[in-house]
Amino acid sequence: MTQPEIWTTLKVLDWTKEYLAAKGIKNSRLEAEWMLCEATGLDRVGLYLSFEKPLNEDELTAYRAMVTRRARHEPLQYILGSQEFCGLEFEVTPEVLIPRYDTETLVMEAVARMPASRNILDIGVGSGCIAVALAKQLPNAMVTGTDISEPALAIARRNALKNGVDIEFLSGSMLGPVGGRRFDLIVSNPPYIPTADIGGLQPEVRDFEPRGALDGGPDGLDAYRMLVPVVPDYLNPGGWLLVEIGIGQAGSVMELFKANGFTELFTARDPAGIERVVGGSIHG
Repeated sequence: MTQPEIWTTLKVLDWTKEYLAAKGIKNSRLEAEWMLCEATGLDRVGLYLSFEKPLNEDELTAYRAMVTRRARHEPLQYILGSQEFCGLEFEVTPEVLIPRYDTETLVMEAVARMPASRNILDIGVGSGCIAVALAKQLPNAMVTGTDISEPALAIARRNALKNGVDIEFLSGSMLGPVGGRRFDLIVSNPPYIPTADIGGLQPEVRDFEPRGALDGGPDGLDAYRMLVPVVPDYLNPGGWLLVEIGIGQAGSVMELFKANGFTELFTARDPAGIERVVGGSIHG
């Protein structure tokens, strides 16, 4: 009678590293460890202390399911169900864009420009990462987030609760849900990938992240053309609009700001040195 194969922690990690690497997954060993942590309930130190320990059937079943998903290039964040942003933990599902380190630049600039904000609006709130991070860093401000996606708003609400902040979430497109109101600070990370470029994105983004949060129209600037001209009517005197932008879009977005009465225009670079934020203020 053939003995069943024994899969120890180390054996599982070694096999997965090679398997995922062959599927084109970078950092395959590290990702294998993260998934095994999720399947076993251990942290990475715990894994290293359990290298010779066999996995039980439930752990193997859960782990195999995760590895199968990752081999199809589903983002690890969706598989694990979370992503860190600004030092906070956020639930993520395929209903929302995965928070990115680049976007922390938008939060940092917003806090620096308007540290005394009384009310803040985040347009296209998605997972809620920007709104929640701002609410944590500016606890005296009332933060409002809008999104056209009800499933995204549900996730954003859970993320606000998880991180202990009170945020007003409203359903609707752009500024529609806040008609007649004014804010000290408005921020947005709108879709900005040119439609023709989406097919060339890595499969983790192209095939799994919500298309509506990526596709910015033919030149990637559709959302800015809709947003920038109307924002002045929603800002208090001295208020700021800050938006995230894509590579090479700073000049065009700056021109839109200038044409619509914004002053004190600036750009800010992300950690990779790419112009990632455009901002401006409205006076009078």
